[in-house]
Amino acid sequence: MESGGGGTVPIGVEEEFFLVDPDTRLVAAAGPAVAARAARAVGELVTEEFALCQVEGRTPPCRSAAELRGHLQRVRAALVAAARAEGLGLCASGTPVLQEPGPVRVAAHPRYQAGRAQYRSMMDDFAISALHVHVHLPDRELAVMTANHLRPWVPLLIALSANSPFERGRDTGYASWRSVLRSRFPCLGPPPYAVSLQDHERLAETIAGTEAMLDAGMPFWDLRPNPRHPTLEIRAMDVLQDLDDTVAVAVLLRALVVAAEGLARRGDPGPAWPGEVLRAACWRAARDGWRDEGFDPVTGRSRPVTELAQQITAFTAEALEEAGDLGEVTALFGRLAGRGDGAARQRAWAAGGGSTAVVDRLVLATAGPHGERG
Repeated sequence: MESGGGGTVPIGVEEEFFLVDPDTRLVAAAGPAVAARAARAVGELVTEEFALCQVEGRTPPCRSAAELRGHLQRVRAALVAAARAEGLGLCASGTPVLQEPGPVRVAAHPRYQAGRAQYRSMMDDFAISALHVHVHLPDRELAVMTANHLRPWVPLLIALSANSPFERGRDTGYASWRSVLRSRFPCLGPPPYAVSLQDHERLAETIAGTEAMLDAGMPFWDLRPNPRHPTLEIRAMDVLQDLDDTVAVAVLLRALVVAAEGLARRGDPGPAWPGEVLRAACWRAARDGWRDEGFDPVTGRSRPVTELAQQITAFTAEALEEAGDLGEVTALFGRLAGRGDGAARQRAWAAGGGSTAVVDRLVLATAGPHGERG
């Protein structure tokens, strides 16, 4: 498919969720049962995840925001119904608010078990739920060069999606604790700057040779040419509570890829920000979320998040307008300005009713209009 304009580029979304017991509000290790039940309605669009307390929903490739919204609604509804049939709730939060003591229980998939063996105690608290967005870009060389332009935007993506302030009932002081948990791993975070696909693959092979990555074909960087699909995959974001926010972030990322791809096609290699700088900027974004200031991807200086919203909107405006998506993104930044990020909403709920209230409100927010029935 051609990617000559925002409206012609297919996108797909993956959302990871926690399953929670409505009485204890603890996460529940029922992922396989819920996924199997939901699959009766939507087939392969649902699956198990790394932790037994998780499930994943995904969409097929979509060309419009309306099409994407429809598939997300259908998949979320199937997962909500399947969770309820198992006596559970579905929860969109980057980390579990409440969970039992002890290591995270890991699904039996051989790859998940290999990761558990490789990283050992680092996996004990590794229960995280993300939003992954795939943008159609089958030319892997071009995908690597496009990712170079996206690297300095990763802190902003962490900030606007921050939705994981709590872990095991405590406020971590961070807006995205999920991002902090990921940052401990040597093969996660912003990808290295690469001058070519060959350079990208050489870097992955070298890191895999240290055993810091399971294999060179599956780096888990925030940006990567997907190893199985003809897409550039963006993996930096916490899962979002609000389905409309998910749609808006997905179409914003499509426009960001289209704009960056245009620069790469014209021979612009992208800014070679050192990994240390981007990791530091990602740390601050994880701490603060959509509050006060963040990393300017052009100058590297701190700027108010309202100005960063204007900056990314201006950079992507042409692609957004071609796709008819400018209104989605404008509304997203309006919601962030009015109610804050997901972390701010979780903290507000905690102030009014403690950790159990946070879980209850997350379950309702995740279900959307379906939440009124339970």
